[in-house]
Amino acid sequence: MAEIKNYTLNFGPQHPAAHGVLRLVLELDGEVIQRADPHIGLLHRGTEKLAEHRTYLQALPYMDRLDYVSMMCNEHAYVMAIEKLMGVTPPVRAQYIRVMFDEITRLLNHLLQIGTHGLDVGAMAIFLYAFRDREDLMDCYEAVSGARLHAAYYRPGGVYRDLPDAMPQYGKSSQYRSAKELKAMNDARSGSMLDFIEDFTNRFPAAVDEYETLLTDNRIWKQRLVGIGVVDPDRAKALGFTGPMLRGSGVAWDLRKNQPYEVYDQLQFDIAVGVNGDCYDRYLVRVAEMRESNRIIRQCVHWLKNNPGPVMVDNHKVSPPSRTGMKSNMEDLIHHFKLFTEGFHVPVGEAYSAVEHPKGEFGIYMVSDGANKPYRLKIRAPGFAHLQALDEMSRGHMIADAVTIIGTQDIVFGEIDR
Repeated sequence: MAEIKNYTLNFGPQHPAAHGVLRLVLELDGEVIQRADPHIGLLHRGTEKLAEHRTYLQALPYMDRLDYVSMMCNEHAYVMAIEKLMGVTPPVRAQYIRVMFDEITRLLNHLLQIGTHGLDVGAMAIFLYAFRDREDLMDCYEAVSGARLHAAYYRPGGVYRDLPDAMPQYGKSSQYRSAKELKAMNDARSGSMLDFIEDFTNRFPAAVDEYETLLTDNRIWKQRLVGIGVVDPDRAKALGFTGPMLRGSGVAWDLRKNQPYEVYDQLQFDIAVGVNGDCYDRYLVRVAEMRESNRIIRQCVHWLKNNPGPVMVDNHKVSPPSRTGMKSNMEDLIHHFKLFTEGFHVPVGEAYSAVEHPKGEFGIYMVSDGANKPYRLKIRAPGFAHLQALDEMSRGHMIADAVTIIGTQDIVFGEIDR
């Protein structure tokens, strides 16, 4: 009788949940996974090395390109590491703006995650609903920074500029839209950016209800997620899980509560925690997080409306002078020239700074030798730690479950192949 052997299968690198840069070598017994070997390096861009050859300010836009779904959260850890080394504290208004945009970024990330995870396991509609709501948040990114994706909005010492007083409006670009429809679409855009965000927070809970109607009790969704990729709390901690991957296993660890930074200790919100440590619990954690992020954004909007003030430190060794000052004052012109050619020098030392990124703990370990460039930059990306668990999480499951597990890990390869 012929001996039955396991066979290996190349899964990707065209796989939909990993953007064409993950090659997964599966060892199969029939359709059951015996071993999963992730091969990375298909994207590798050397961000950490590139940053050593740029000034601190020039290296900032590289952060957006790491996890390109959680752009401002990446920037946040980077500027906090610089501020820690320099002993700089940004103005309180800048801290509230940062927290508000961190949570807007969390919504952007989780909306993309549940939309694409739905696609991965065969649900089409959720993707369209999630992207409908992402558009409004992308408009906020664009209004404040000029870019929809790679914002480069945070700065050491604060943020690039204050929030705009107006939002872009829809023009009459189509013969199929009546004046009444256009007016309804522009109603929320007739005030300031904070008014627009406040309007979004008022209608977003109903949108989350729609996602839950589509997925939460959907029997096919539950059949594909419940009991798949189970990780117990102790194993999750041992594997270095953070974020929804850790909280889905029942560990209540969130840097916003456990190691508060900026103004998180002044805001009211709850930490969502799972029970079973499977893909379904991680989905529920992310849905609950979206509701809590919406709650945080509302609090930030209320504070920002009532508390005007500066958004950058008043130190021209770190932050540029105003445009009018630069064009009328010789000292300001010199500051501007030095800042954008040579950059600022950071005192000798080392610092680690971490934020509660939508995917987990995103950390920047920075070493300075006193020059105008980082001597060494090490990025602690949450997705990298999660990817190592792919083998363990998928053993004994079917090939189709590998797609579910990659989706639940919420992997973006920009931060893994950094």
